[in-house]
Amino acid sequence: MNTLRKITSYDAIAFYWCHGFTQMPRLATISRLISRLGDGGLYLALGLSLALLEVQDGEAFLMAGLLAFVIELPLYLVLKNTIKRDRPCHRFDNFDAFIVPSDKFSFPSGHAAAAFVFATVFSHFYPSMLELSYSIAVLIGLSRVMLGVHYPTDIAAGAVLGVSCAVVALSLFGI
Repeated sequence: MNTLRKITSYDAIAFYWCHGFTQMPRLATISRLISRLGDGGLYLALGLSLALLEVQDGEAFLMAGLLAFVIELPLYLVLKNTIKRDRPCHRFDNFDAFIVPSDKFSFPSGHAAAAFVFATVFSHFYPSMLELSYSIAVLIGLSRVMLGVHYPTDIAAGAVLGVSCAVVALSLFGI
């Protein structure tokens, strides 16, 4: 068995293990709420609020964050549309996701990429928020698995993409 097939096999096992928890009451509802945190509106609202209200670092945070997202989004789209990995809800018979995915492909997770972009830039400017921001990013990623629209490696790839783009943006911004 080649390496890609092994990873895919382990990913399917991990997906089904994670998805087994969705039988718990309210977990799908909680996962939907957590997933919505990663839709993007909250990132923009917080960035704009900090730019307006936080004199010391707010504007720099917003500008660095926007640059990070400008770097991340095209890379995410190229990867997703080049790799074209089917979502688990489309691949497995007798399996329905708890939400309708916004597109056809799963790798990498855009929600995870965006969450980790935000967590990396936010924790750079506000180090006391590091644990909270990365914990929320991890929860957003896990929620996507629990909702049935991503495999665990989609989340890991999104996290790597997000952190990498944020680090590049911070370095380009001179921070």
